[in-house]
Amino acid sequence: MDDSLRTLAGIAVSAMAATNIFPVAAHAQTEAASSSSSSLQPRTENGRQIFDATQFARFNPRTALDIVNQVPGFTIDTGDDDERGLGQADENVLINGARISGKNSDAFTFLGRISAANVLRVEIVDGATLSISGLSGQVLNLVTKADDLNGLSGNFKWKPQWRRSGNNWFAGEASISGKLGKGDFTLAIENDAARNGVEGPEQVTDRFGNLLFERDEIARYRQDQPKLSGSYNRTSEAGSIFNVNAAYQIFRRRESVATDRTQTGQSDIFELYDSRENEWNAEFSADYDFALGGGRLKLIGLQRFEHSPVSDFFGQTFTDGVTAPNGSRFDRVTDEGESIFRAEYGWKTKGGTDWGFSVEGAYNFLDNEGALAVLDSQGIFQPVALTNANSKVTEYRGEFIGSYGRPLLENLSLQATLGGEYSKISQSGAAGQSRSFIRPKGSVSLAWRPQDDLDVSLKLERSVGQLNFFDFVESVDVSQNNGNAGNPELVPPQSWRAELEATQKLGPWGSVTVDIYGEKFSDIVDSIPITATTEARGNLESATSYGVELVTSILLDPIGWAGAKLDFEGEVRKSSLNDPVTGVSRRINDDKIFTYEANFRHDVPGSNWAWGAGVEDFRYSDFLRLDQISRFRTAAPYSWIFVEHKDVFGLTVQANLGNLFGRAENFTRTAYGDLLGQPGDLGRGIVRGRRNGPIGFVEDRSREFGLIYRLTVSGSF
Repeated sequence: MDDSLRTLAGIAVSAMAATNIFPVAAHAQTEAASSSSSSLQPRTENGRQIFDATQFARFNPRTALDIVNQVPGFTIDTGDDDERGLGQADENVLINGARISGKNSDAFTFLGRISAANVLRVEIVDGATLSISGLSGQVLNLVTKADDLNGLSGNFKWKPQWRRSGNNWFAGEASISGKLGKGDFTLAIENDAARNGVEGPEQVTDRFGNLLFERDEIARYRQDQPKLSGSYNRTSEAGSIFNVNAAYQIFRRRESVATDRTQTGQSDIFELYDSRENEWNAEFSADYDFALGGGRLKLIGLQRFEHSPVSDFFGQTFTDGVTAPNGSRFDRVTDEGESIFRAEYGWKTKGGTDWGFSVEGAYNFLDNEGALAVLDSQGIFQPVALTNANSKVTEYRGEFIGSYGRPLLENLSLQATLGGEYSKISQSGAAGQSRSFIRPKGSVSLAWRPQDDLDVSLKLERSVGQLNFFDFVESVDVSQNNGNAGNPELVPPQSWRAELEATQKLGPWGSVTVDIYGEKFSDIVDSIPITATTEARGNLESATSYGVELVTSILLDPIGWAGAKLDFEGEVRKSSLNDPVTGVSRRINDDKIFTYEANFRHDVPGSNWAWGAGVEDFRYSDFLRLDQISRFRTAAPYSWIFVEHKDVFGLTVQANLGNLFGRAENFTRTAYGDLLGQPGDLGRGIVRGRRNGPIGFVEDRSREFGLIYRLTVSGSF
């Protein structure tokens, strides 16, 4: 194996300690003791549930994110990942009443940069009662102190991790904030580093269940994402607000799967998959909010750019000393960009009525160059022609939305939006074309408070989804020996979504939120056949999805367990569409079936100690292609325990032991077609068929990753 590894690695490269806990400081000890039993029950003012920052002192929070994470019954929702442009507000977090208007920086990022000492209070309110178009359901507004940045303040967090596949020393983040002239600034650096790995056996059988061969696999994943970002904001004496944000990030990814393959009566084969990405991306955005003509106008601009070279290699070497190595390589260089200008204007009239409109223009592009090469008998890569890999996809889009909101009754509010968008999508190359679309958009939301401790919201929305421009161009997966042909005929999907959310406050016991939703899609994007033997991402006529989500926090102080609480978040979903190959109804590809996460935490009264445990699991539907079905399952829930001390030399230190139940990753791939024998790569040894035909072979894989040891060290100044 070592010689084979060196051989294939050469081809791939040429192609591309214990802590002492001292007695805590007197101030910290006194604060912990006095606040350990502080209630997390909010007070109600003008329909808002309000938590003062001091109510979270028992958690010794370092950042605003630490506070928000402990708000009973609330979970941060960063919105729809497929949101077109900036669009209507969809994140359920506001900061001082304003939405977060970035693309690559979400609520987690911004909250993590605000020192907990600068937080005044947290407010929970129904979004439909606000003068912010698009919001509904439970929304959190973080209110900071007016003089929060008279001096410098900062936060830092270091998150090393140890596991048998490798140690990760480089994950962490740090930020500093302060005054700059008449405004406030923040500088931050972070690295979302990962050192992951799994290993285990795989069996490959024919359609009758007979063993063809076995694999012993070792997979490793390495990732570093150093990011430097900054922001500046200023409020004038007249109340005008100016914000500017900038970020630059480098993304380095290395992924490999080394496999020993054994089969009865034949020599062993060593297989290597190697994937590398070296990306950089940058974003700049600014917004200006000011009074104009009895209302307020907000102007927003954003520019984003990304450069992503990716190289994938798969090869085999044979131990018989006769068969020449084989392999294939797919290289891709992609440039992506987005330019957005948005204007929002709103004003109030008698009776508390809110009026507004927004105009947005955007330009998106993806410029892709892809190349496939295959090793010949002399060990030289020979190019393979691709018809739709070198192409540029562009979209020009304009949107206009009008909004109207008013209280209907003392405890009932209405918010409505109506508008539409025009888009023009063009693609260069032999298969390129240009098309334009006009699509309606809008929503109606009702917020009802039948009693002080119960909030109910109902929303009906018509939306247009964002296309993935990679679906327009041809790509190849060399590890599975398949690909997507690219589809220049794609159109943006549309959907109707109805959502009913109810939040019941449980007094000293906490709160519970139930969200029931249903969605009907038209032109949904899924895998479709292009010819008898090729496929791509394409539009299907319709699909449906519905589900229920539960978020709750149960405080255990009423039963005498002071400082203990249980948080739970879970979702169950069902979807349906007509399969384009079989004509039978099935779930949407790779769609969520269920997820859940339960966390228990106990902050020991009168001390700086906390401990707890948690468990989470998920399941997604099968991913279906023209000639195969892939299924991923977890063998057990992921679970963990932790212990935390809130003052180790002034730092908060948490030790976490994960994967107590021994989760493994189980993967099954069923390929359809007529088996032609047992060549080196079975994927090349079948006549590809469709999923309504005979099975060619079945891969059944199980990979384990063992215990995970994590340490989190955080501090502030």
